[in-house]
Amino acid sequence: MWYFNVFVLHELHIFAIIDVCFSASVPQFTNSPTMIVMVGLPARGKTYISKKLTRYLNWIGVPTKGMSCNRVCLCRDCANAALKDVCVYFNQEQGQVAVFDATNTTTERREVILTFAKENGYKVFFIESLCDDPEIIAENIKQVKLSSPDYEGYDAEDAVTDFLKRIDCYKMTYVPLDDDNDSLSYIKIFNVGSRYLVNRVQDHIQSRIVYYLMNIHVTPRSIYLTRHGESELNLVGRIGGDSGLSPRGNKVFASALSGYMRSQCIRDLKVWTSHMKRTIQTAEAVGVPYEQWKALNEIDAGVCEEMTYEEIQGRYPEEFALRDQNKYRYRYPKGESYEDLVQRLEPVIMELERQENVLVVCHQAVMRCLLAYFLDKSAAELPYLKCPLHTVLKLTPIAYGCRVESIFLNIEAVNTHRDKPVNVDVDRAPREALLTVPDHT
Repeated sequence: MWYFNVFVLHELHIFAIIDVCFSASVPQFTNSPTMIVMVGLPARGKTYISKKLTRYLNWIGVPTKGMSCNRVCLCRDCANAALKDVCVYFNQEQGQVAVFDATNTTTERREVILTFAKENGYKVFFIESLCDDPEIIAENIKQVKLSSPDYEGYDAEDAVTDFLKRIDCYKMTYVPLDDDNDSLSYIKIFNVGSRYLVNRVQDHIQSRIVYYLMNIHVTPRSIYLTRHGESELNLVGRIGGDSGLSPRGNKVFASALSGYMRSQCIRDLKVWTSHMKRTIQTAEAVGVPYEQWKALNEIDAGVCEEMTYEEIQGRYPEEFALRDQNKYRYRYPKGESYEDLVQRLEPVIMELERQENVLVVCHQAVMRCLLAYFLDKSAAELPYLKCPLHTVLKLTPIAYGCRVESIFLNIEAVNTHRDKPVNVDVDRAPREALLTVPDHT
């Protein structure tokens, strides 16, 4: 059993036991399916944690499904039906992790889950959220519970009073996880992250889950994502490279970005860039010290660096078609795929979760990956997310998701977006690669 505080977050990597298998096309991060079981009284952030964790695991490539049982856990038949759904997800849908979101406050209920998992060969990892701070509890009730259908038309104070009575009912039978039971694998989270207690981390995926949970927080903040200003290579339609900004990107957009960020009146704003000239030149105009991340460099196009799409199709028609067939997993020869890029960007996501207000000046593929994490986009959607030049996306985390504001800074730029073509066959005519699927978003 280990006690952890915030200052030792990075130490968790020493517990990673990499246990990776491969199926036909989806990486396997676990050697057996894992049930993540939430434990705790209502209004302790269990659903917030389960939704956020589900989003993170799917983003890094671990097929994960959240299964909410908060409304049915009082009925044994309904709870058993929910466990059967877990079987279906693992056995028929090739899921790897199921997040079982319910109060699970009694020893008996948890024993049912453990017996079920043992019979089916599943691993179990408990996440218990404990909170005795009345202000945190009241704020959680106001932000999340009062918007539920149960309290439609209720006066806010009456609704809070009623919900607190519900919590008291659960308290009568609540038995926290036993700190002396070394056979259980779990993390206890006290007062939304003021302290953690971790026991018996079994494998690589549980280690990553613990590390992630110890990085997230609920402090109000905004994350600003923008691409660099228009570059010299953008003007001629060439991908990758390390060119500087065009006159329009350097003198006009960079100045407009600086003005917009000043208008936000953010204290202690952090600014991150890649190691590439175009992001550094853009950030320098903001007038705030910036930090360079190599992890934020644009996707490596390998042998296709600094080529136009027309040149790639002419020289490597088969590669060009293969990328259109599966843009997320396609890897440029001697380069990277979007799947590779997500893995490279995981430390960036972890640090974004730890920080408060941050401006990230990055690149098109990088911005798509970061945006997909915050907006819970699938691998199929990720490579086609629209991230135009000279536009800032302001992301504000809210209860169970993220609010997005798109701010076009009114500076013209070339369009570098390419939709998926209708015809993705290797033997297609060159012009057919330019006929794209209509965008109805």
